[in-house]
Amino acid sequence: MSSDAEEGQPSEDRRKYEFRKVLDELDDFEGSGTQLVTIYIPDDKQISDVVAHVTQEHSEASNIKSKQTRTAVQDALTSIKDRLRYYDTYPPDNGIVIFSGAVDSGGGQTEMVTKVLESPPEPIQSFRYHCDSDFLTQPLEDMMTDKGLFGLIVLDRREANVGWLKGKRVEPVKSASSLVPGKQRKGGQSAQRFARLRLEAIDNFYQEVAGMANDLMVDKRHDIEGILVGGPSPTKDEFLDGDYLHHELQDHVIGKFDVAYTDESGLYDLVDAASEVLADQEVMKDKREMEEFFENLHTGDKATYGFEQTRRNLIMGSVERLLLSEDLQDDVITYECPNGHEEREIVERRHSTPDHECEECDEVVDASDAGEREDVVEHLIEIAEQRGTETKFISTDFEKGEQLMDAFGGVAGILRYSTGV
Repeated sequence: MSSDAEEGQPSEDRRKYEFRKVLDELDDFEGSGTQLVTIYIPDDKQISDVVAHVTQEHSEASNIKSKQTRTAVQDALTSIKDRLRYYDTYPPDNGIVIFSGAVDSGGGQTEMVTKVLESPPEPIQSFRYHCDSDFLTQPLEDMMTDKGLFGLIVLDRREANVGWLKGKRVEPVKSASSLVPGKQRKGGQSAQRFARLRLEAIDNFYQEVAGMANDLMVDKRHDIEGILVGGPSPTKDEFLDGDYLHHELQDHVIGKFDVAYTDESGLYDLVDAASEVLADQEVMKDKREMEEFFENLHTGDKATYGFEQTRRNLIMGSVERLLLSEDLQDDVITYECPNGHEEREIVERRHSTPDHECEECDEVVDASDAGEREDVVEHLIEIAEQRGTETKFISTDFEKGEQLMDAFGGVAGILRYSTGV
C-alpha cells in the first residue's frame, strides 16, 4: 500500500482527480459582474499577511458603486477570511488556492460558493489576488496538463508534416507537398541536367520543411524535451545530415525512425516507432497499461472490466492495478429492494436518479428510495486505497484508451491472480 494510504492521506491519483473535478466545476461558474474572488497563496506566505490583505480588499470594496457587486465581493472576502482561520502560520506544502463568490444559479438567482484547494501538484510561485466575472483557474490547469513536449517531423520527398507530442496528445500543425520530380526524366532533358534539377528540388523542399519546423519550434526550444524525425531512408538521413534545421533544434534531435507514412498519420506512427525513447512519457505508459490489459483479456483470466465486476474484484483485494478512463464522469447509485438485494446502477451525472428494477427478483425500487449518489471514480478509488490497489488514469487520446471508455464503460483492472469472477 502506498505511504499516503498508510498515513490516511488520499493517493496522488485521487488528489489529481479531485483537483480536476473541482476545476471543471469552477469553469462552469459565472458571476454577475466582477465579483468572483480567487487567491493564490504560496507556502512561504504568512497567513497573517494574507488575512491583512483580504481585510484591506474588504475595506476598499466599500467603494464599489454597484450595491450588488459590493455586497457580493465583501461576502466572498468574509468567507475567505473564515477559511483562513483553519490554518496556522503558513499554508501547507505547495500552498493553497481559495475561490469564493456569488455565482449565477439560474432564474436570476445567485448562490455563494467557496472552494479551497490545498497542496496543488506544483508549488504556487507567487501571491495573487484576482477579482473578475470568472474564477482564475488557468495556473492550476497548467499544473494539471501532461508534462513532456516533443517536436515531431515526418518527411519523404513528396510530403512532410510537423507537429507536437504534448504529454499524451499528438497535435499536427503544419504540412507541405514537394515539387520534386520522379526519378524518370522527361523527354528532351539530358540525364545530367535532370539529375541536377531534381537535387535542387529536393534541397528546396528540405529547406521548406526545416523552415516549417524552425518557425514552430525555435521559440519553444527551451521547453522541448526532444525532437523526433521520421520517414524512409535515405530521406530522413539526408535531411538531418544536411543541417537544414536551426542549429539549436538540431541539437535537440533525440532519434530518427523509419516511418512508412508522412501524412498526419505518420506523426502517430512516429510516436509508436519511438516508443523506447518515449518510454518515460505518459502516452507510452498508458499504452503499455492497455496492452497488458488486452493481453490478459485475450490469453488469460487476469483481467477484469466493467463497474460491477471490477468492484467485486477490488473488494476481494485481487486487483493489482485499477484502470480508469480520464473521461469517466458518472455517478453510482446503490439500491436495496424490499427483498434485501443490494444492487448498483451507473447514471450520467447530469441525469436525474431513475427507478431501478432488481435483477434478482424484478422488484422495482422507486427513485425516492434510492441511496445517495456517489462519484463513481471516488467510489472505486476509495476501495482501491483500502486494498492497496494502484490506480491509473488512462487517456482517450489513443485507440485502446478510447476502447476502455467506449467498450468497457471506462473501468477495468489487471488482477494479481485469477479469481474466476
